[in-house]
Amino acid sequence: MHAGALSSPRLQRLLKALADGQEHSTLDVVRRSGVLAPGTCVSELRAHGAEIDCSLRIDAKGRRRWFYRMKKEPEGR
Repeated sequence: MHAGALSSPRLQRLLKALADGQEHSTLDVVRRSGVLAPGTCVSELRAHGAEIDCSLRIDAKGRRRWFYRMKKEPEGR
C-alpha cells in the first residue's frame, strides 16, 4: 500500500476527528471528517506510526458497526 502524505488534507481531517481519543463509529468519522473511506485512511495513518484500534460490534438488530479509537498519533505530527 502507498500511504498518502501525512500533510494530506483528508488525513489531517481524519486525525482531527480522532484526536480526542474517544471511540467513534464509521458514520461519526465520515460526518466529522468528510472522509468516505475511513478504513483505508486509518491504514494510511497506521503506516505513518499511528495506533488506531478498530472494533466490530453487532447491535440488537444484527447490524455490524465498526468503531475507531486513536491511541497514539502518527510520528512527525
